[in-house]
Amino acid sequence: MIANEQVRAADMLTREKILSDYRLACESRQASLLGRRDVMGGRAKFGIFGDGKEVAQIAAARAFKRGDFRSGYYRDQTFVAALGELQWTEFFAQLYAHADVEHDPNTAGRSMNGHFATRWLDEQGLWRTQTDSYNSVCDIAPTAGQIPRSLGLAYASKLYRHNPHLQHMDGFSRRGNEVTFATIGDASTSQGMFWETMNAAGVLQVPLLVSVWDDGYGISVPVEYQTTKASISKALAGFQRDSDDKGFDILTAKGWDYVGLLETYQRAARTCREEHVPVLVHVQEVTQPQGHSSSGSHERYKSKERLAWEAEHDCNRQFRGWILANGYATDEELEQIEKEALQVIKKARTDAWNAFQQSMQPDIEEAADLIQQASRHHAKAPVLMAIREELRKAAPLLHRNATMAVKKVLRVLRGEHTPARTALVNWLARTSAENTDRFSSHLYSQSPESPMRVQGIAPEYTDDSPMVDGYLLMQHYFDNLFGRDPRVVAMGEDVGHIGDVNQGFAGLQEKYGELRITDTGIRETTIIGQGIGLAMRGLRPITEIQYFDYIFYALATLTDDLATLLYRTKGGQKAPLIVRTRGHRLEGIWHSGSPMGAMLNSLRGMHVLVPRNMTQAAGFYNTLIKSDDPALVVECLNGYRLKERLPQNLDTFCVPLGVPETLRPGTDVTVVTYGSMCRIVLDAAAQLEEFGISIEVIDVQSLLPFDVTGQIVESIRKTNRVVFADEDFPGGATAYMMQQVVEGQQAYRYLDSAPRTLSAKAHRPPYGSDGDYYSKPSAEDVVDIVYEIMQEAEPNRFPALY
Repeated sequence: MIANEQVRAADMLTREKILSDYRLACESRQASLLGRRDVMGGRAKFGIFGDGKEVAQIAAARAFKRGDFRSGYYRDQTFVAALGELQWTEFFAQLYAHADVEHDPNTAGRSMNGHFATRWLDEQGLWRTQTDSYNSVCDIAPTAGQIPRSLGLAYASKLYRHNPHLQHMDGFSRRGNEVTFATIGDASTSQGMFWETMNAAGVLQVPLLVSVWDDGYGISVPVEYQTTKASISKALAGFQRDSDDKGFDILTAKGWDYVGLLETYQRAARTCREEHVPVLVHVQEVTQPQGHSSSGSHERYKSKERLAWEAEHDCNRQFRGWILANGYATDEELEQIEKEALQVIKKARTDAWNAFQQSMQPDIEEAADLIQQASRHHAKAPVLMAIREELRKAAPLLHRNATMAVKKVLRVLRGEHTPARTALVNWLARTSAENTDRFSSHLYSQSPESPMRVQGIAPEYTDDSPMVDGYLLMQHYFDNLFGRDPRVVAMGEDVGHIGDVNQGFAGLQEKYGELRITDTGIRETTIIGQGIGLAMRGLRPITEIQYFDYIFYALATLTDDLATLLYRTKGGQKAPLIVRTRGHRLEGIWHSGSPMGAMLNSLRGMHVLVPRNMTQAAGFYNTLIKSDDPALVVECLNGYRLKERLPQNLDTFCVPLGVPETLRPGTDVTVVTYGSMCRIVLDAAAQLEEFGISIEVIDVQSLLPFDVTGQIVESIRKTNRVVFADEDFPGGATAYMMQQVVEGQQAYRYLDSAPRTLSAKAHRPPYGSDGDYYSKPSAEDVVDIVYEIMQEAEPNRFPALY
């Protein structure tokens, strides 16, 4: 270890700070030990803890300043506690899944333990100041999933430092002086997300400090099976910067070396903060005293020699020995600290458990009383009282116990009309609403800036409004947008110098600069991560996935991190990222362009918008820029060369979300579609008119949300027949639309014919025009399915075609 005199000379340590750090390390260790005991005893479902990393995390926290960001994973409890951002009662409340933001302000019981989040948003869902906070982005459990967004968090500091037009946003940055601390376990560095992020950080030169906690294993698999040279710092040596080439600094430290860790993190943070150079800190010889998690024992796969080494090199034990060796405290003083730490954690655990159980009691007691009242003078009183007794004995107390009991009683009382039954029904309605808030709220924004509050404004035209190609309309739109809002940035492959592959940004990088419109490498995961981090820090990024099929490279980040963010923090954090891509009617196995069902099933928490032309796309972008939800916008690839009239109010008109548009009125069959299929269905409508068949064509425009006005069911009330058509696989978005309309809007009440779907074939389309025609719906296919429906209804009027 570094000599005692050197530490004092550096003015890094005092006896008070050292003992305070030791106290925290002891408290955190006891929290891990008692937390695991609670899982084993049935109080909690699962536990994963930060034991063995206490000293390294304290050292990292010492270098952390207000306004900095932690983008970590579920073992950072000591780090967050060292910042003063975690009370131990909150630690246990999250372990017990206490669904109350006052008790678990991180996730309101929605995430398992170890997931920490600063509440950046106020009660209305609007931004608070970030520069006064020690900021933690809500952790996620998927391995390495926290890393892509860390790139964007750090990149935001670069933009805030170098773009003078952002310097008024002092609630989000102090001229880019913020460091992003990312944390990851060594085994997770094998994931592509990590490598992609490190490469991008070296290219972008951003203040990203990545800590790798290396305990030598990935659950049971030793590092020799995971990492080249069995060392992530050695494997990444080629990224080390030197006098000739940019890159990042690579530092190593031992997880039990208190002083070495302090100096390493001070140096690393200083490099990041002052030079905007990324740094990797490889923390080696970390131990994991309780093994990976509560799911199993590490004694199954670690040798006796390894276990003995880990016991000797336990960071808390080593820290204790260093304190004694350097005369900072006596053995008796440390024993007293250890005893007090245990008592602090025991009390926090007891208080958290009691608060959790007491929060259930009002509903349970009220339900029990109502059941007792219902049983008085009732013929089935013994049955009802047995249900009540089962409720009273249930342990632990849970909201579901009361709900289950009341529903059982109401089944017994079915058909009765008594005050007691009415009281139980009212109880169920009230608690159902409360439990919806506890467990199902904030999937989308509930703030005044929700896109669902943005009113539609129609495009305006004059006799002089020119007809332009769609790509030119997008150029006009983005030029106007970047000119009026300095928060807006765009990034993606080929977005900058050539203005994207379809010219929507042509000439705009030259006008607004590379910081605003930026080319990236071929790295979809971190393009999205870059955007998420920027959106978390008050900017309005538009990240481009060049073609829709490429979105699968980024899907894990979109679904695990972005789409769940608002929900998993119960309105505590948001990232209003706009993801722009182009698809529909592409040709080829890997460029088919319509995997919409996969998006609908993966991206709940984001809006999925499918404009049929560039005018509608611009209107959606206006709506999204005014609001605070993330969204995916899929433009029609074959629409960039089609002519559209240029609206006079391109900068202000808005397309509302969830509002379909009727493109053609009709009386016989309703055809519901979107995107490029709109033109195909309209073509078919003209052909069907020759048979005397009138179809009403509805463009849904947005899939998430879907027809919040009920417009489609009103059409079906008139036509009594419906076809859902798109280019996705069978059972994809067409099945989703059918469920929304036939079940959700109860359109089955008005159907005289079976609802039909028209989709692409089950395989991806082969390359070429014939492959496209025979794989995806054509105008002829629309004509055929509509004609079949009418033939079934009126066979004499519509004889078989084939």
